[in-house]
Amino acid sequence: MDMSEALIQDINQFENFNGFFTRALKENAREIANIPGVIVCPADGAVSQLGNIEDDKILQAKGHSYSLIELLGGDLDIAEKFRSGSFATIYLAPKDYHRVHMPLAGTLEKVIYVPGKLFSVNQLTAEYVSNLFAHNERAVCYFSSDAGPMALILVGAMIVAGIETVWSGQICPSREPDKVQSTNFENRSPAIELATGSEMGRFKLGSTAIVLFGPGAVTLDQNLSVSSRVKMGQKLGQLNATL
Repeated sequence: MDMSEALIQDINQFENFNGFFTRALKENAREIANIPGVIVCPADGAVSQLGNIEDDKILQAKGHSYSLIELLGGDLDIAEKFRSGSFATIYLAPKDYHRVHMPLAGTLEKVIYVPGKLFSVNQLTAEYVSNLFAHNERAVCYFSSDAGPMALILVGAMIVAGIETVWSGQICPSREPDKVQSTNFENRSPAIELATGSEMGRFKLGSTAIVLFGPGAVTLDQNLSVSSRVKMGQKLGQLNATL
């Protein structure tokens, strides 16, 4: 872990283990790509997969795909907006900065909390556990943006003690362990509007963030491929047009 870029560098100043793992960075420790129409990487980590959504199927690893509808907690209306769209999956290792930021400015429309397992989400597990990201606990955050519909999914994993968002704090598991919970923000006043590169959530240990865009909305950076190391704020892709 590179503590030289952390706002607090003395580990003895952290109140607890989770405080250490969700540590803030120094101001300007990450440069947000300043290019018209740019989409930025939401987190530090490594690219697990990225590319096109094949109708309802998202590539998890070679030989393994999972259902878009299942990933989104069975919400058919939202799933339809991303069918045949594009995606990027970023894996955060325990050593990585654990906060997740906005790939593109957006207005929060809905949050879907999906209870689930806490399998490890590293590359080895992704290659052998079918439907991994559709099995694990997750928070689906659905936004409207200049790219049209955009979703940022925070996937829980082994040892993760919680998923937090900047608007609600820790997302608490349902008292009914199999119940999907949806919260609409569409008519909230004032609206929750977040700028490109602004913090939107965090994990209390390494996990995975998945970004979804609708069909034809964006072009992902061709310089990125599986296992590419990425930093929050670097270019992830480009808008094809303002929708």
